[in-house]
Amino acid sequence: MKLPKYKCENCGYEESLDKNIYFCPRCGDPLTIVYDEDELHGISFKGKGVWRYKDVLPVSSEKPVTLNEGGTPLHQSVSLYKEIGIKELWIKNEGLNPTGSFKDRGMTVGVTRALELGARSVICASTGNTAASLSAYAARAGLRSYVVVPEGSIALGKLAQARAAGAKIVKVRGNFDYALKMVRTLATMTTETYLLNSVNPFRIEGQKTLAYEIIEEYGSPDWIFIPVGNAGNITALWKGLKELKSIGLLEKLPKLAGVQAEGASPIYRAFAEQKEEIIPIQNPQTVATAIKIGNPASWRRAMRAVKESGGVMLSVSDQEILEYQKKLSSKEGIFVEPASAASIAGLAKASLHNIVDKNDRVVAVVTGNGLKDPESLMKIDTEEVTIDADINELKKVINN
Repeated sequence: MKLPKYKCENCGYEESLDKNIYFCPRCGDPLTIVYDEDELHGISFKGKGVWRYKDVLPVSSEKPVTLNEGGTPLHQSVSLYKEIGIKELWIKNEGLNPTGSFKDRGMTVGVTRALELGARSVICASTGNTAASLSAYAARAGLRSYVVVPEGSIALGKLAQARAAGAKIVKVRGNFDYALKMVRTLATMTTETYLLNSVNPFRIEGQKTLAYEIIEEYGSPDWIFIPVGNAGNITALWKGLKELKSIGLLEKLPKLAGVQAEGASPIYRAFAEQKEEIIPIQNPQTVATAIKIGNPASWRRAMRAVKESGGVMLSVSDQEILEYQKKLSSKEGIFVEPASAASIAGLAKASLHNIVDKNDRVVAVVTGNGLKDPESLMKIDTEEVTIDADINELKKVINN
């Protein structure tokens, strides 16, 4: 079998996987791992979870670093699809991965690769979920882990996970973009500490299995809606879908809708204004901390994915995010963090503006568990009452 290789989708640069690189030396874009299409035909999938697809994952280890990630449930909507006004809605619940987010798909492959390269430690910049995932998989692998986070901008649930797993936590006085710039620079200076942000092409390889699972379990929907922060996940989703079409397991590619929070939406703004370049947001603001990123590293690949699929980029307000976070729980029983609800809020907006047809079948990806950021829900008004420990008091409440 021909070996996969690095390729820059922006300028066409190619390189062997023998090198430990993350970015194109010509134009600076994150590199992608590509396969010879003829070699993809005839492959088979065995087992479950992410490593069911090991024949399309570019690592040679027979003992991957795994916590049995992947294989997350695809829930059929019982209520929201009617309210939103579409024929069918399925919710891919990535919050039920081992550390509570989609990041585990990429981290199992990335940390396995780190061991293959002989790295002694791993590092990431993070708004929370990457830190939680990295620290858990590093602990599993016996590697030291370092997480660089923007001070005051990481949800407590995520920070607690990283602390519990023994990560060295470095707080930066600045936003995520400053933190990422620092770890990117560090990655060029050492081979002992392996960078595991979504700019790492091996992370993308693990995350593409999201597409494989959706298509194997459901088939091809008309649309897939997904939250967008640093834009690695939508990049991976589109890569997986295109590979499935090359293999012959997918006849028609679905349209992609990437959804950003209004206060952190440089890709949406460029898309809406039909510009070729994004204008980074220097001080992004949103309740959805997981996608609170003003200068997404994979913005070109995200824009390309949306345009190639015939889809759209959207933005939603914090109010809409919190509204649909609550509705997902109260109408579907699915508890997600704010960033996850962006996909459903974006779908509601797309339906309202007739971007999505009432007869369309949609899969919405929700990316993180609600327990990651419970503080956000405390800002939502809900009915609460305090009573004395008296059965008659309780009866009054129930009968009202």
